[in-house]
Amino acid sequence: MATILDSLLPPSRPALPTRFSTPFPSSASCLCTRRNQSIAAFSIPRRSAMALILSSSSSCIFLDVGLHDEIAFAEPSSSVEFREYIDTFDGYSLKYPQNWIQVRGAGADIFFRDPFVLDENLSVEMSSPSSSRYKTVEDLGPPEEAGKKVLKQYLTEFMSTRLGVRRESNILSTSSRVADDGKLYYQVEVNIKSYANTNELAVMPQDRVSRLEWDRRYLSVLGVENNRLYELRLQTPESVFVEEENDLRQVMDSFRVNKVLG
Repeated sequence: MATILDSLLPPSRPALPTRFSTPFPSSASCLCTRRNQSIAAFSIPRRSAMALILSSSSSCIFLDVGLHDEIAFAEPSSSVEFREYIDTFDGYSLKYPQNWIQVRGAGADIFFRDPFVLDENLSVEMSSPSSSRYKTVEDLGPPEEAGKKVLKQYLTEFMSTRLGVRRESNILSTSSRVADDGKLYYQVEVNIKSYANTNELAVMPQDRVSRLEWDRRYLSVLGVENNRLYELRLQTPESVFVEEENDLRQVMDSFRVNKVLG
């Protein structure tokens, strides 16, 4: 069962389980504070502005009882607050920006996205427990080989039957690290660009002008536990990657695969 833990309440009060804990004002003073902080947000980055707006109402939230708990906390080197998502049923956990929203029915085990930059999101994929017998992430080969497999999977998913569509891809980096849980994780970073003709049905080649549709950065973290391969996927447009990089890398570093009990 997936769990989200919450520590937005004062220390003297126990955290209550909740499915959604988006803060909202319950008094005129909260609305006033939000208004003052939103004015200041015009001079700071988009994500920093959201952090101010959300934090202004953190003292006046209500929690409803559900299947999830949430923890909201600020990272020392980050401009935003993060929540921790823990899935005890499938065996993994991660942190994500607290203003990101969960999208259900997206096909992944879990899917969160930025409410403003719709192409910026994260998801978690897992191999089937009945058909996989992974012992370690090294079963994929060295990080370089794992990177090729990750890129191939992305390109397969992005295959298009439209005329005049082509993809340009590049593996930017591959690496491995041992996290504080003692497990080995692979990290893969790729760039994919999509081009399409402006007039794919034109007879003359000069009338079929290729244009850039999208340019995205994909960051994957691979881990193995419970005989399964887990993959955290992060997607962001290259145009906002520099602004979001620190937060995205904190999400990557937070990903853990855990033993499922029972």
